Amino acid sequence: MVNNPNEDTEFNEILRKHGILPPRPKTPETPSPPGSPTFDDLLNESTAAELERLGERLKDEDKIRKAEAQRRRLMTEARRDLRDARFGQVIPISREDYTREVTEASAVDAEDDDNEKGTGVVCFLYKDGLPRSDKAFKHIRALAAKYPRTKFVSIVGDKCIPNLPDVRVPMIIIYRKGEIRNQLVAWGGQRERSQEDLEAVLTASAAIDPSEAIIEEEDDIRLSDDDDEEWDNDPSSRMRSAATSVNARASKNIRGPARKEDDDSDFEFDL
Repeated sequence: MVNNPNEDTEFNEILRKHGILPPRPKTPETPSPPGSPTFDDLLNESTAAELERLGERLKDEDKIRKAEAQRRRLMTEARRDLRDARFGQVIPISREDYTREVTEASAVDAEDDDNEKGTGVVCFLYKDGLPRSDKAFKHIRALAAKYPRTKFVSIVGDKCIPNLPDVRVPMIIIYRKGEIRNQLVAWGGQRERSQEDLEAVLTASAAIDPSEAIIEEEDDIRLSDDDDEEWDNDPSSRMRSAATSVNARASKNIRGPARKEDDDSDFEFDL
């Protein structure tokens, strides 16, 4: 009979006692469950809005003061970030400005950009009074406020491209590093498009970086598609939105044939 040294038997214990068998490996200790977060953890991990709600629930005056002090510190940092932001609103341009304000601007690296990624530039070609264009302009303004490190510019469509037909409006042309990364023709013309749809396309096209978004400190809000109030271009008005998955293709040929439906499309465009 062959003895199994791994069995838990009296004979094996005797052999271990005399050093013939190695000691049994110690059973690893069960890790203790993580403890509840401390008050300091809550202070360091909460947003300004969460700290405000926390302060409303607290009873201890000292903790209330600490929560309020941390909330004010976060708000001060947010205001400083806004002050240091490069853009934050839609900038109207003329055709003569296009090369400087769009193509060349997209090749400029931010001061803190060690990777030399250039600047995301979103050029919005629109027509006033065209419902899908007006709706898309609201989304463009909201995203310009949310992503102040991306440059958003606007120009009347047929002022940029002479005789541009209404069926191709609005157009959204996306640049980075001096090159066109994507172009959307008649956005929202074939089917309804939301702000999240546009945000997802801009993300996929490297025009915006979700990590650079300015987050609204209050409860989640988004510019409603049915909101008729005038947007004031104030960069202090910030939006929060969750991007959804939308297929986006980089433009293959800027001089290729244009489709007569919305979304990504090649289009003859030259300035």
